[in-house]
Amino acid sequence: MDIKQNSKLPEGNSQLSIKEFLDRDEQKDLLRFLTAGSVDDGKSTLIGRLLFDSKKLYEDQLDALERDSKRMGNAGDHIDYALLLDGLKAEREQGITIDVAYRYFSTNNRKFIIADTPGHEQYTRNMITGGSTANLAIILVDARTGVITQTKRHSYLVSLLGIHHVVLAVNKMDLVNFDKAVFDKIVADYKSFIGQLDIEDVTCIPLSALDGDNVVVKSDRTPWYDGMSLLDYLENVPIDKDRNYTDFRYPVQYVLRPNLDFRGFCGKVASGVVRKGDEIMALPSGKTSRVKSIVTYDGELEEAFPPMCVTLTLEDEIDISRGEMLVHPDNKPNEGRSFESILVWMDEEPMDCSKKFYIKHTTNTTRALVDSVKYKINVNTMEKSPADHLELNEIGCVTFSTGKELFFDAYKKNKQTGAFILIDPITNNTSAVGMIVRPVTDNERSVESDIISLNLQELGISPEHYDAVEKVCKEVMKRGIEIRVIK
Repeated sequence: MDIKQNSKLPEGNSQLSIKEFLDRDEQKDLLRFLTAGSVDDGKSTLIGRLLFDSKKLYEDQLDALERDSKRMGNAGDHIDYALLLDGLKAEREQGITIDVAYRYFSTNNRKFIIADTPGHEQYTRNMITGGSTANLAIILVDARTGVITQTKRHSYLVSLLGIHHVVLAVNKMDLVNFDKAVFDKIVADYKSFIGQLDIEDVTCIPLSALDGDNVVVKSDRTPWYDGMSLLDYLENVPIDKDRNYTDFRYPVQYVLRPNLDFRGFCGKVASGVVRKGDEIMALPSGKTSRVKSIVTYDGELEEAFPPMCVTLTLEDEIDISRGEMLVHPDNKPNEGRSFESILVWMDEEPMDCSKKFYIKHTTNTTRALVDSVKYKINVNTMEKSPADHLELNEIGCVTFSTGKELFFDAYKKNKQTGAFILIDPITNNTSAVGMIVRPVTDNERSVESDIISLNLQELGISPEHYDAVEKVCKEVMKRGIEIRVIK
């Protein structure tokens, strides 16, 4: 099990000076991707093999990998590449992934950040965390079992997060003798299912993570496969069009006033493009001006685009502070205090609909109240069922009212201005993450406010009478009065 031969310098860099190497490295773009799959599908093994075969490990890592593979590995005589990722003691003992493990590496063409996310349903919140910034998802399938419930659940979560590119990695092909018919059937089953989800780009690759087939180089054992290896695909998948360059959104983070002659507005370009001379509007005031300069540490720019952090100066003196937003006057976001969202509950404590949460949206922080929980979603079947609250790892459709106006877009249109988090005002825990679906009108809110909530515990009704109360409520609801029973 000697693995020292792997510890080489990257090819093509030996003749470069340090400055040339750093300059070239600075020009590379960054791809963030996550891996998801059922238990034992080989996620951690795949990433470990990717790092190993692409020669991105240091000698001390190789020594530790060889030693740990003999002592606690689960791959027989093979090197257990999963040990590179499963860092928690409980993960190594059980051979599963619990925490989100991040790994960084680069090739001659691109930099990568990998999020190895857990496959278990009880760790749904961990997968949401790992995938929140991802451009691409690798969903692993065991060639022996094909598309299973977990595959569908992970694909649904990927579509929920708005990830544009998916790789269906059909792993353990060596255990089915690299049978093309097995691969074709899995691909057909998956594409049949994925048709109902909002995922634009799906690529299917047969591989063996343990043996390295089609991971970094094309395998001779799959002559019938004419696509790229996994690393080739990751190096070449186009991600430059994944960001929204149409709708200019600039949440103001800080007002910079170092002296009497300079007043700039610092922030990160959330979406769109801004140029010197552009007319802009400040929200919520509606005042307009033009961009005088775009200032950075390295000097002034002619234009800025996401995800650049810049300082904008304006030709006119407009009173703007943190939490406000600069936009183009002919392309404004939704403005309002009520919206409908898809919410992922991440707190150990169940949702308390009477609690005033803090909501953090772009650079704004304000109070938020739950207006209604419309339904919750079974992530395994995608069925919707009535609900009055959400618990850990549950996903539902929830409407909110906020303490002040927010400036937002639908998450599918603009991730940066369509996402938010809820913070518990007592514990300061992140209670939930949300994706905005649409604004809610005052008429819709007035209809929802007619819902009567009955908290049976607060009313002093004992549990043995719950069924009788619910039966009466159902009869009343037939007459057009909406009642929400809270046990």
